Amino acid sequence: MTFLLHAGRAALQIAITLQNLVAVGYRMLPGGAGTGLFYKVMGIVMKKLALLATALTMVSGSALAADMAVKAVKAPPPPAFEPWDFAFGSALMNDYVFRGITQSNHKPSVAAYFEPRYNVTKDLQLYIGAAGESISFPNRAAAEIDIYGGIRPTVGMFAFDFGVWGYLYPGGTCYNAAAIPGSGIPGSDASCAVSPFGNSDPVTGGLPINGNFAKKNASFYEGYAKVNVTLNDQFSIGANEYYSPNFLNLGAWGNYASITGKWTAPSTTFGASGVGMYISGEFGRQWLGTSDSFYGTPAFPNGIPEPSYNTWNVGIGFTYKVFTLDLRYSDTNLSKGACNAFTSDYTARIATAGSVSAINPGGFESNWCGATGIVKLSADLTAVTNLK
Repeated sequence: MTFLLHAGRAALQIAITLQNLVAVGYRMLPGGAGTGLFYKVMGIVMKKLALLATALTMVSGSALAADMAVKAVKAPPPPAFEPWDFAFGSALMNDYVFRGITQSNHKPSVAAYFEPRYNVTKDLQLYIGAAGESISFPNRAAAEIDIYGGIRPTVGMFAFDFGVWGYLYPGGTCYNAAAIPGSGIPGSDASCAVSPFGNSDPVTGGLPINGNFAKKNASFYEGYAKVNVTLNDQFSIGANEYYSPNFLNLGAWGNYASITGKWTAPSTTFGASGVGMYISGEFGRQWLGTSDSFYGTPAFPNGIPEPSYNTWNVGIGFTYKVFTLDLRYSDTNLSKGACNAFTSDYTARIATAGSVSAINPGGFESNWCGATGIVKLSADLTAVTNLK
């Protein structure tokens, strides 16, 4: 405001000077020698005063505007941190394949899951979950029920996942006529007896036709550690490790390790349609120990060395909002004879001399472990993202 005071004083001084000049003019006699000159000078002065007054007004207005307080615009508050969340979803597939081996006898399967989550921080999540899948197992179990939980820490580009996964198969029946109570065979149960007293076939002593054995209870659990590395917006790679002290309740330990890769197409690939696309693949190996005597053969009465194997899959997927359509090829390096020995396939009907071995004495062959195509449509949602 100092500038305005100076400007005001200057205008006042000019006005006083003009008043004095006018007073002098009034004292001049009409027709005097200085009268014309006086009015000419006064005209020039008045024009200059008018220009000066306009300039002062403009400058004073600018100075006043500069001195006015500016009201700051408040930034929007950051979104509130929501620690609780839950994910849920379902899927329909033409074949439920687990580590290269069908769990649904190459028939359609449905699945669903529910997973509560607690975000300790934005980089640390705790979770538990339950899932269910329809299956077709040798012991005729009703379904697969999964109970799991773990922790997911994220460090920069590395997303870790550590936890325990339990696989439950309720409603199973026993097929091994020798495994009756008191036999000392692991998995013994009264239902193992020969029909009509139990479930075992009177001719084969196990499953009908092929004589394969199956425990009533195939439930087991695994501990796992996984990491996914996001290289950029399009590429990611990962590694997985699973271990079970009693895989599928065979009496044999199991260890599965795999590497994964994924390429995600740019979001503009299909224009503004909202459709996304990815290509992904996995290569893994399932190591297996020796089973217990329930699955023994004449060559291995105390249990067979379960066949370890490699498995791989590759596929392309399309996403739209919460939906994913995944088209995938899966395969293993298990022979049909080794596949039968490992899975106890209840559908195995054909036996060949080439498939006879110490762990598969009947020579029956299974197609549960071979090449297959998988079409899966799934929907995946989270409460924070999709239910607001």
